[in-house]
Amino acid sequence: EKQAVIHGGGHNHRFSLSDAVLIKDNHIAAIDGFAAVGDLRSRVSHMTHIEIEVDRLDQIEPAIAAGADSILCDNFPIADLQAAVKLVSRRTLVNASGGVTLDNVRLIAETGVDLISVGALTHSVKSIDIGLDVA
Repeated sequence: EKQAVIHGGGHNHRFSLSDAVLIKDNHIAAIDGFAAVGDLRSRVSHMTHIEIEVDRLDQIEPAIAAGADSILCDNFPIADLQAAVKLVSRRTLVNASGGVTLDNVRLIAETGVDLISVGALTHSVKSIDIGLDVA
């Protein structure tokens, strides 16, 4: 599925767990906030991208302060995505993720986010049965 995304002209968010650091909301909860996130920068290569997932607008400023190279806005309503883009104000990349479909991807893009992650491309792929009958 990941290779199909590439052949279709898309880009994989991460190909494997070693490609970047993705700090999910449950990681933030486990370390009781964003304070320990900044320490990650000293533990990874200067070339390693650090993305922090947020599920509320009030988490954006702490994520930026912690050193996020990008912020993944998880399951944000359209109005909150617009507010997030305005709040970030190009200080880092904004990635919209969660619930992205063909029906809403244009609305999401129009919020001004930098990236849109579509998990359904890899986790909900539907195969088709193609046969070649030669007579």
